Amino acid sequence: MSQTPGQTVRVRLVFADQGTFHAETVHVPLDMLGRYDRLVDLLREEESVTRQLFVDMGRLVSAYVEGEED
Repeated sequence: MSQTPGQTVRVRLVFADQGTFHAETVHVPLDMLGRYDRLVDLLREEESVTRQLFVDMGRLVSAYVEGEED
């Protein structure tokens, strides 16, 4: 996949909350994916991401780039 500056990728986050599940789709910079071994590390540590969104790591059960499972 060729990249252009500022390009984002859709990431699906699934949270558990007292026995129910809730999914959200967020966008993260595509060029950041290769800088981290795990997607969860990107969501937790990358300042350009954490400035834009808060991820409740205690409730997060799944995070994946949309389209990768195809």
